[in-house]
Amino acid sequence: MAQGQVPVTAADGLTTRQRRNRPLLLIHGGTGKGKSTAAFGLALRGWVQGWSIGVFQFVKSAKWRIGEQSALEALGRLHEETGEGGPIEWHKMGSGWSWSRKAGSEEDHAAAAREGWAEIRRRLEAETHGLYVLDEFTYVLKWGWVDVDEVVAVLSARTGHQHVVITGRDPHPALIEIADVVTEMTKVKHPFDQGQKGQKGIEW
Repeated sequence: MAQGQVPVTAADGLTTRQRRNRPLLLIHGGTGKGKSTAAFGLALRGWVQGWSIGVFQFVKSAKWRIGEQSALEALGRLHEETGEGGPIEWHKMGSGWSWSRKAGSEEDHAAAAREGWAEIRRRLEAETHGLYVLDEFTYVLKWGWVDVDEVVAVLSARTGHQHVVITGRDPHPALIEIADVVTEMTKVKHPFDQGQKGQKGIEW
């Protein structure tokens, strides 16, 4: 793709401008490190463009504050104070369902996941954000806590200029089918395999 030249000519009837401004659905899957990191990098670029950013974390512990959250929230405050960039919201959808199990039944966690998705659906229908980061959302679909057919229908029908990026292992085939960009992170080596725990600045 030298100098941004596309390898094929699109037959969708759109102008170049329309095609370049088309809202995208992106999926970062695979077993390798970097799925969420790539999504948060996209959020940084969106902030520079002045987009409203909504981050919704579905699996990591609600008590675990990662570095990207602190950085993006600082940029959100900068926007409030100076008008630079765009507004940023960061939401933890539940108490953390895989890395930090808490009291409550699986149905309690499933209900929290459904409530989180319902809020995202309301925001999509209201065209609240320019970019939605649904971090580790693939898991709640895999576990059957949120109906994948509903998610596919809502994402396919979203209006306005709303980009959506979904992260997590094993994305559902129905999501892959409607996505515009699908990237698989493949692990080749990782310190975890030698018994080394996560490091500040690398994992969080």
